[in-house]
Amino acid sequence: MRVSFRARQGGRRIDLALGLLIAAGVLTGTAANTIGVNWPLDLIQLHAGAALAILLLAPWKYVVIRRGLGNQRRGRGKKALSLTLLVFVLVTIGSGLLHSTGKVEDVGPLTLMQIHVGAAIGALLAVALHFVGHYVRPRRTDVDRRALLRLGVLGAGAAAATAAWDTWAATERRFSGSVPQERLLVTSWFDDGIQRIDQTDWHVRVGATTFDLAALLALPHERFTAVLDCTSGWYSSQQWDGVRLSALLEAAGVPTDGWRSLEVRSTTGYARWFGPGTLDDVWLVTAIDGRPLTYGHGYPARLAAPGRRGFWWVKWVTSIQPSARPPWAQSVFPLS
Repeated sequence: MRVSFRARQGGRRIDLALGLLIAAGVLTGTAANTIGVNWPLDLIQLHAGAALAILLLAPWKYVVIRRGLGNQRRGRGKKALSLTLLVFVLVTIGSGLLHSTGKVEDVGPLTLMQIHVGAAIGALLAVALHFVGHYVRPRRTDVDRRALLRLGVLGAGAAAATAAWDTWAATERRFSGSVPQERLLVTSWFDDGIQRIDQTDWHVRVGATTFDLAALLALPHERFTAVLDCTSGWYSSQQWDGVRLSALLEAAGVPTDGWRSLEVRSTTGYARWFGPGTLDDVWLVTAIDGRPLTYGHGYPARLAAPGRRGFWWVKWVTSIQPSARPPWAQSVFPLS
């Protein structure tokens, strides 16, 4: 089969564009899923735009894939990799669009976000292998007037498709991409199971001071409204009752200097570190909507950290200790 130079050039440019769009989708998705505050730049809209731009390029990529599959000189491994990448990309985009409707939460034992993120990681690995085995080197001619015009048309088409999807199919989403839930769902980071703690055996150690549940409840509590935005892809606004960490440290007699962060640790071993300047905005809470926490939501006490994603809201807190570890010396996402 004879392939013209123009066809090869077009296929090369499509591969470059898809590689850039997948990278943009991964970066914007990771940032939107990590950052707990609303940036002026709407990351989740850029994320959706990158996904829909990939779909708009799909017909041309299909031609390239069909031509490659028909090439007898291309090995089975490369053909299998191309098909694997196609499946990962379609599953990633499909699960993301379905999640944005707010109508489906789980598919079998997995949440849509788990499927979405897992397929995205698979797609990223497949893209890396694809470029290693089929290196596409950018050229100056790739940014000629015609290419820039096509890129502009693609961007406009993606923006129009994103607006149409948000208008007719997607539900109202937060800047992180999370969909609303009236009630909190029970989730845990990775494999942390629900801890069924007997309140008579529970205590939290704050510095050198130990509080049992009665002593903690005797401290002045505040009631406040905060949004828990979970990386599982949902958010919920509730009323919480708790003690600010800054007030808790004062009640425990913990000095304010000589340490760089505050380590909050769960009975499961899960922990996050908070900077000294953030402790007025983090609470150790014991109740939600006027009722004690349930086991699934962290009874007897958990953190509420407004403006941070759900994995900062440590459940089943058993230890709050000053630490010499700076708060930046922890992974963006916890690894255990």
